[in-house]
Amino acid sequence: MTNAYRFERECRTPYSEAYVIYRDDERAGRVDLHFTPSVVYATLCLDEAVSDEQVAEYIETVDEELVMSSQSSREDFVVTVYRGKELGIYSDEDFEEEERENGSHLEESP
Repeated sequence: MTNAYRFERECRTPYSEAYVIYRDDERAGRVDLHFTPSVVYATLCLDEAVSDEQVAEYIETVDEELVMSSQSSREDFVVTVYRGKELGIYSDEDFEEEERENGSHLEESP
């Protein structure tokens, strides 16, 4: 493989994991993995336009470095690929802070 890939785990549950993908020390996208008893599903979101060959390289790397190393048996690996750019990360705390700053309050129904 021509590029150096690095994965940073963002979160993990008993049946899923999420990683930010770095290629040559620059953010390249993220992958979410979902493990079932027989199939591993992945959502691969790439930050830039890439060729079909490069997509195959990403999938192969994810499979080799993350899926196969997870020690889960699988009959299939199903990957859905998206291209786009992250706009931000939002949480309840962000919205609560915004409401406090704007003096917004939800009106309660009687």
